[in-house]
Amino acid sequence: MIPEHKIQEILERVDLVGLISRHVELKKSGREWKGRCPFHQEKTPSFYVVPEKRFYFCHGCRASGDAVSFVQRYLGKTFLDAVRDLARELGIDLEAQQDPGMRERQQIKEATDLAAEHFRSLLWHQDEGRSARAYIASRGVSDETAQAFGLGWAPHAWSLLAERCQKSGMLDWAMKAGLVLKRNTGDGCFDFFRSRLMVPIRAPEGRPIAFGGRLVGADEGPKYLNSRESRLYNKSETLFGMDLARDELRKRKAAILVEGYFDCIGLHQVGVRHAVALCSTNLTAGHMQLLKRAEARELVLLLDGDSAGLAAVERLAGPLLAAGATARVALLPQGDDPDTFARRVGQDGVESLIDGAQSLTTYLFATLLPQGKTATFEEKMAALERLKPVAAQVPVGLVRSSLFAALAEHFGWRAPDVEAALRSKVPTPKPASSHDGAPAAPARPLPEKPPPPMEALYVAAVLREPRLLGRDLFRVCDELSHTGLRMTLMHATSGRGANDALYEASEGVKRAIETSWRQLPSEGQELEQAFSTICQEIMVRRINERLAYITRATEQTLGAFDLTEETRQLQAERVELLALKKRVLEELKPASAGTKAPMQPV
Repeated sequence: MIPEHKIQEILERVDLVGLISRHVELKKSGREWKGRCPFHQEKTPSFYVVPEKRFYFCHGCRASGDAVSFVQRYLGKTFLDAVRDLARELGIDLEAQQDPGMRERQQIKEATDLAAEHFRSLLWHQDEGRSARAYIASRGVSDETAQAFGLGWAPHAWSLLAERCQKSGMLDWAMKAGLVLKRNTGDGCFDFFRSRLMVPIRAPEGRPIAFGGRLVGADEGPKYLNSRESRLYNKSETLFGMDLARDELRKRKAAILVEGYFDCIGLHQVGVRHAVALCSTNLTAGHMQLLKRAEARELVLLLDGDSAGLAAVERLAGPLLAAGATARVALLPQGDDPDTFARRVGQDGVESLIDGAQSLTTYLFATLLPQGKTATFEEKMAALERLKPVAAQVPVGLVRSSLFAALAEHFGWRAPDVEAALRSKVPTPKPASSHDGAPAAPARPLPEKPPPPMEALYVAAVLREPRLLGRDLFRVCDELSHTGLRMTLMHATSGRGANDALYEASEGVKRAIETSWRQLPSEGQELEQAFSTICQEIMVRRINERLAYITRATEQTLGAFDLTEETRQLQAERVELLALKKRVLEELKPASAGTKAPMQPV
């Protein structure tokens, strides 16, 4: 965990006007600086930087914060990465505060940076990269676009990158990043990527964190090969092309989602620059959170018009509906993919197709049951069977109820009947009997205790904004009763960051925190008020539980002269607890008047 005094030193030493003016044109206005807000579209400047107080504020969209929050919001970085980048720029040493896990993350970063530069230089080498450049040209990708996406080339040679990493003293780091592998026999290492056009997968701020490699001029291995996940790269929280699409996403408040790297590159090539691509086959809550931070309020699925594209819609529909996202579907003509379609029709053709996209549910219903109410019973049941995986991902609540109501209208059935049909499961086979005829008891691990909702809210708030931990006046973090939540909080506050902490958490803890995130305000004063309210609620509950125990333990006492030493201690503790409760209620009183949303956990 980075000490608070180090963060304070960064905020005191950073030139806030200089930092923000790299991205926003500012003009002096008295003691302040003024410009157009980078976080929303405006004609009249309403964005102010106040260097004396070390904060910025927009009167239009209410965005505000310090240097760290600006880097977080504008460049899409985590709190810890923003702090580290500013510290590095200011020459402030944070290395002494890093644990081994954090050092490993930094080592993987440096090895990945070296590999990206290595692949890029080989692509543009006159002889070495000739075949790769020819392939790029055959895909209609210009040199300018290839350079913008940082494309590179990994030759057929077995150990070029390994040798370079060895000379740079980064061989072990490259192994941790999955870039080189140990030989099965003998000493030394060999390159993981060979004979491949290299596509860097980059974080929202533009730094490479992983690679995708497309086989070119060879027959060995799969067509596409991707980096394995690491402390730096989590594919369930990464979208390809996000670094180049970020400004356009914020401008349009919408994103186009495709499934392939070259589909995304092809769309950018023709001017459709709010396209991003999945790095895996699944759409996750992490992806939705990433798009939300980029202020993309609508998602358009641009998919192949074949059966694979149709299946992709069904696969992606569940997470989209579960997130309550506004989503539409644009299907390409049969035989086209986004890349070839964009090259054939250009930007105007792509934009026209997107303008005609249907809403997700309209498309889904019309595809699965084109005849609607007039379909046969068998056709309706077949459609419902395909909808079961989608409905299973939508949590109980308004979205789920609305989905059932819309399905009932399309099917011509009653909503309760649709819900019952979607909830039904294929009967499970009876368990095998033991030798004496009794059913054999399956050996199942004990289920993890569900995280208490209020504690999950506390941890979710700290993961969203780590500096809130400094506002935990009564050390509520020590009062958390759920081991999984305590471990997640420990990982996050030890310098690993929210992504790493959640990566190591159990599925139950992940679900609880993701649910809590949806209940919390996104940032700023409202989040601080909600956090104070959560702290107060947890602390008061703990005090009340202890007071109730003391009451039960002492209620049999007949009089003051009958008090045992243990009872006297409990009575003294009761007085202290009542005084503490009063302090908690008084010191956190302003916060309790704030948002009440997190006080109603589902």
